[in-house]
Amino acid sequence: MANIDIEGILKELPEDGRVPKSKIVCTLGPASRSVPMLEKLLRAGMNVARFNFSHGTHEYHQETLNNLRIAMQNTQILCAVMLDTKGPEIRTGFLKDGKPIQLKEGQEITVTTDYEIKGDTEMISMSYKKLPVDVKPGNTILCADGTITLTVLSCNPEDGSVVENQEGVVNFDEILRETDSFMVARGDLGMEIPVEKIFLAQKMMIYKCNIVGKPVVTATQMLESMIKSPRPTRAEATDVANAVLDGTDCVMLSGESAAGAYPELAVKIMRRICIEAESSLDYGAIFKEMIRSTPLPMSPLESLASSAVRTANKAKAKLIVVLTRGGTTAKLVAKYRPAVPILSVVVPVLTTDSFDWTCSDETPARHSLIYRGLIPILAEGSAKATDAESTEVILEAALKSATERGLCKPGDAVVALHRIGAASVIKICIVK
Repeated sequence: MANIDIEGILKELPEDGRVPKSKIVCTLGPASRSVPMLEKLLRAGMNVARFNFSHGTHEYHQETLNNLRIAMQNTQILCAVMLDTKGPEIRTGFLKDGKPIQLKEGQEITVTTDYEIKGDTEMISMSYKKLPVDVKPGNTILCADGTITLTVLSCNPEDGSVVENQEGVVNFDEILRETDSFMVARGDLGMEIPVEKIFLAQKMMIYKCNIVGKPVVTATQMLESMIKSPRPTRAEATDVANAVLDGTDCVMLSGESAAGAYPELAVKIMRRICIEAESSLDYGAIFKEMIRSTPLPMSPLESLASSAVRTANKAKAKLIVVLTRGGTTAKLVAKYRPAVPILSVVVPVLTTDSFDWTCSDETPARHSLIYRGLIPILAEGSAKATDAESTEVILEAALKSATERGLCKPGDAVVALHRIGAASVIKICIVK
């Protein structure tokens, strides 16, 4: 491989202080599990670390998680963790002498479900026992993510992939009702529905997730060429941008960050694409569509959240600050896709037996890292303040933190949403 000036390429990507609303999910693997590289990914813009349990042992992933915790501590950057469990899969069996085989176009090969058989150019085994029952002559079997196509000539059940077809897409509404978030896994989807219809399925699923306010991740082959190349193709860059325009909350890197040659660069480029795509959106139109599509009556909390976004749009505010304990309010604000960032301030929890503030768990803050537009921070409170006073203290500290992060500056209008006692308040603050 020729020597490539990575530092020079990175210099072509100047940081202008803008933070993308869309979140970046990075799959961790051999190329990205060391503490130094994890620190680079966090600084580059990684919001969620994905652990793919289809590969590696539990001990391997625990070591990676330990390294991630060290990297977060060193950088003081919060990162969510996504555990991707190993789902159902159909595997081909072992080959004779462990040597690869070469298949030629037009040749015939027998697929058996006797997994003890060692494969060769005439017969291979497959782990799916119902294969000869579920396929019929003329059906197509896709192997290796669709790079190998087999046409079924005949079936013998007595010798006993087809992968289950469009069931997940057909039953999407039922699945969405039962889940907290959703992933558009285009790799698996491309094996189950015609390739020319994948974009329709992607747009439909993202739209429906947006309407109900549940985060959605768009995954697979987003910057695939960057596994080996320091630059993505034009088509890949457009693919990432279109996912953002469709309304996805997160875009995901798989092999690009897990085993690629340029994991940090892939994150930086994806971040810039997201920023550019987001800057072209008509947020006013998006808000109107969300209001039109949301069934009435709204819950009181959702009504407040949408009102906060409406207020921010009309007041030309630079930021929305939400003081929250569990994160629900901030997530509802994110549903209405404001043009400005949302600072989700996870406030301390007041204990029932004293007036001492104790810092809340980081869990709500981490969970919000998969919601588009949310920037979580842990609040700073006052040990002796009353409820109303402590709210003002926390809000003042949050605005100071936002100013230091470049999210707003003195003189800017900021919309704040918080509770005082049993009442919820929306107000416009001027940054000092």
